Amino acid sequence: MLAMQCRAGCGACCIAPSISSPIPGMPLGKKAGERCIQLTQDNKCMLFGKPERPSVCLSIAPSHEMCGDNSSDAINWLIALEKATTPHSEP
Repeated sequence: MLAMQCRAGCGACCIAPSISSPIPGMPLGKKAGERCIQLTQDNKCMLFGKPERPSVCLSIAPSHEMCGDNSSDAINWLIALEKATTPHSEP
């Protein structure tokens, strides 16, 4: 089975999930749904392949389950994952 490649111009993994570790230009990380400052207008990561890229970004690997058939599918899947893994406070 061949590994899936990132869809050019998608950017979903740089928008949908929260990132709690520092990102160059975003020392407090980013909120879910917030566009990463390192994402270009054409949705390419300016840190790709660089040592300052956060480790959480390195751990995200594209898959058909996550990416679906288009960027909208990917954002929806990642938002659902974010919601499912966000701790909720007790009433």
